[in-house]
Amino acid sequence: MSNSIELKIENNVAWISLNRPDVFNSFNREMALLLQKTLDDCNENASVRAIVITGNGKAFCAGQDLKEVTDPELNPGFRKILEEHYNPIIQKIRTIEKPIIGAVNGVAAGAGANIALACDIVVASENASFIQAFSKIGLIPDSAGTFFLPRLIGFQKASALMMLGDKVSAVEALNIGMIYKIFAAGIFEEEVQSLAQNLAQMPTKALGLTKRLINQSMTNNLEQQLALESDLQIEASSSNDYKEGVTAFVEKRKPEFKGN
Repeated sequence: MSNSIELKIENNVAWISLNRPDVFNSFNREMALLLQKTLDDCNENASVRAIVITGNGKAFCAGQDLKEVTDPELNPGFRKILEEHYNPIIQKIRTIEKPIIGAVNGVAAGAGANIALACDIVVASENASFIQAFSKIGLIPDSAGTFFLPRLIGFQKASALMMLGDKVSAVEALNIGMIYKIFAAGIFEEEVQSLAQNLAQMPTKALGLTKRLINQSMTNNLEQQLALESDLQIEASSSNDYKEGVTAFVEKRKPEFKGN
């Protein structure tokens, strides 16, 4: 059984660790398919109320394992790699209605960078870096990089980073709005754990509906978005967590959300 993906569930948080540290957690077919299955399992597990994706070792993820695509026997071909490996991963990250943290512990390159940027909240170790490495080998950005990066940092900056393949430090990534926060390397895991635990104790139903709204805002016009907000607010207001939140507010106590 492959151990290229490690899963640990504690206190309603699922920790998914990319685990090919000897090749900087670069993806081969086995790891890509296993990550998809692990995301599906976390989505179906009602006890999981927040998900963290991170990497073991020095890197978050160096993207595609080039040894696989240059091996005539192993190479699945780029269409298969995109349509069966990376595109489903991005779609799952965006459609799972639970908060997903991209915890970037080291270098995030190519598809690795774009998988991180597809997460709901991206935090980075002070030692982390991001690079759209595709142009360095004559490829184009994939894994929804051309979708998310311009929306995060603007057309001009995204174009330059994709075409030039510049390495972006964690500090610069924070300054240009690519990520949410930086944590010191020595306390990175502790800070991510605190953030994930906070999300896991929040009203999961409302967070999932918020995620759906953010996804739809990418293509909706104002009228469509307002209508969807109305529909989903009605759905949120029928949840047990809403009732608990209002009761706790009236009783001047901390709410105890159950995620439904």
